[in-house]
Amino acid sequence: MKKVILISVVILFSNFLFAQKTEYRELMEQDWANLKKYKAENEKIIESQNYPDVVFMGNSITEGWVNAQPEFFKQNNYVGRGIGGQTTPQMLVRFMPDVVKLHPKAVVILAGTNDIAGNTGFSSVEMITNNIKAMAQLAKANNIKVILASILPVYDYPWRPGLEPVQKIDEINTWLEKYAEKNKHTYLDLFTPLKDEKEGLPKKYSEDGVHPNLAGYKVMAPLTKEVIEKVLKE
Repeated sequence: MKKVILISVVILFSNFLFAQKTEYRELMEQDWANLKKYKAENEKIIESQNYPDVVFMGNSITEGWVNAQPEFFKQNNYVGRGIGGQTTPQMLVRFMPDVVKLHPKAVVILAGTNDIAGNTGFSSVEMITNNIKAMAQLAKANNIKVILASILPVYDYPWRPGLEPVQKIDEINTWLEKYAEKNKHTYLDLFTPLKDEKEGLPKKYSEDGVHPNLAGYKVMAPLTKEVIEKVLKE
């Protein structure tokens, strides 16, 4: 009987140790901000010292932009650092390796919509703007000019319906414009030329009401380039 109990204790302890090791290994393998996504590309840029003029920091909208209009980025010496689904705290974590270490002249920050959608949990307007402010301060401290892009129009998120994001988007965009003016950054208004009568993203510019299609990016590109050229001349 004692042997059976001892064997059972040994088995339980072994299982506990295995579970702890597995949990530790999984924890060590986590990459919450997805720092590995652009690691190899960043290392090539740094090694070659062929730095971009502008880095675009963002989520799937930025990532999709690079895929939809690769020539817009290549021809203008821009690089995209967008990752689908990301929120501003994740972008803040990777801002140093994905932006600052690439020594761009300017950064375009297009962020916040996934925070409103609650992709990594609830985010208040203050939480979102604090993260964007932190990114802007990091850029400024490293002599990188800051372009704060408006959050694009969204009437409803298909993966999180019923959030009614219009008012929150307006509040953040108003803050972005005022913060840019106060801190000598540049505000890029992409909301106004894309919105419909409901303050959403119309079908002609998006299939899901959140992510621009090629037609949407074709509206965004010249407006963005015009602002960038102005900023780089300052």
